Amino acid sequence: MTTTTVHRIHVALERNSYDVVIGDGSLHDIGAELLSAGVKAGRKVLVVTNPDVAGPYAETVMSSLRGQGFSAEMLVIEAGEQQKTPATMGLIHDAAFKARLERSSLMLALGGGVVGDMTGFAAATWLRGIGVVQVPTTLLAMVDAAIGGKTGVNHPGGKNLIGAFHQPSLVLIDQATLATLPIREFRAGMAEVVKYGILGDRNLFEELESCLDPSSPEGLGDERLTSILLRSAAAKARVVSADEREGGLRAILNYGHTFGHVVETLCGYGTWLHGEAVAIGMVAVGELAVQRGEWSRSEAERQAVLIQRIGLPTAWPDLDIERVLHTLEGDKKVLDGRLRFVMPTAIGEVVIKDDISREQILSCLRSLRG
Repeated sequence: MTTTTVHRIHVALERNSYDVVIGDGSLHDIGAELLSAGVKAGRKVLVVTNPDVAGPYAETVMSSLRGQGFSAEMLVIEAGEQQKTPATMGLIHDAAFKARLERSSLMLALGGGVVGDMTGFAAATWLRGIGVVQVPTTLLAMVDAAIGGKTGVNHPGGKNLIGAFHQPSLVLIDQATLATLPIREFRAGMAEVVKYGILGDRNLFEELESCLDPSSPEGLGDERLTSILLRSAAAKARVVSADEREGGLRAILNYGHTFGHVVETLCGYGTWLHGEAVAIGMVAVGELAVQRGEWSRSEAERQAVLIQRIGLPTAWPDLDIERVLHTLEGDKKVLDGRLRFVMPTAIGEVVIKDDISREQILSCLRSLRG
């Protein structure tokens, strides 16, 4: 089987550039795409996936890899944010040892952001670094997590505190896999799409606003959904190409994530999906921006309304304010003791601020609590 239309987005890096391949049905072509990416036939490939994804898609992937001459083995792990730990990553290392992976071998992440992050980090640390291929099957991973080389696992003190930058050799996105994605997961991915609209694509934001039902694939329609994948992946690729290791510009991709990571950490991993926490975080930082005079109340309300229409949460949870502040201060985005927030100034424009006072954060949190 071959795909109908294949789109390619190039992630241009100083070293180890790669393509993001997007096509409806492209999962059948993963073996051929690896050969096109310069991976030699006969290489060992460890496919890491989870039970929900393995059922409908593992056979297709394994058949494609073996059909093109790759020696493929599969590991099925439990996914979910609560499983994103060093212990689970150790299972991937054990499987790599059992499969006798070499420095020329690959790991292939077939699943959502959790599987992708853990597999990427395992690849970064096995034999001091082997190749990894990202094959995302959730909307959130397609538009964000699979692109850019951020890998890692969580620590009890915070999200993704343990990790490494490790760029993939290839990212392959098959839009058809969204057909089996639970609607809650789809909506969580849409939070990252809204993020791109706020960051620099006002037309994307307004297109979502004009959509009668942006909360489901059916409501969006195939054409708009393809457009969302392409525009989001291209936006992520542009930022990563300009700032591979988050030295400056790439920090804008953390919009909504600073408060969102607090929600995930303090509410317990798994209580909220990552995209749901980011949605809450975007509303929260929007309120902070309004209070500081950076953003208009009307645009902040437009953001909140769109998030609600997608079916995502917007209300700040009942969290102890001192614990929130303590968690914020331990965030990995703290620089020289100063907490940085990506602050919206208009729909389609953001700035990075590190002059937010404790009093301003307290005032914002009190407002969010009503």
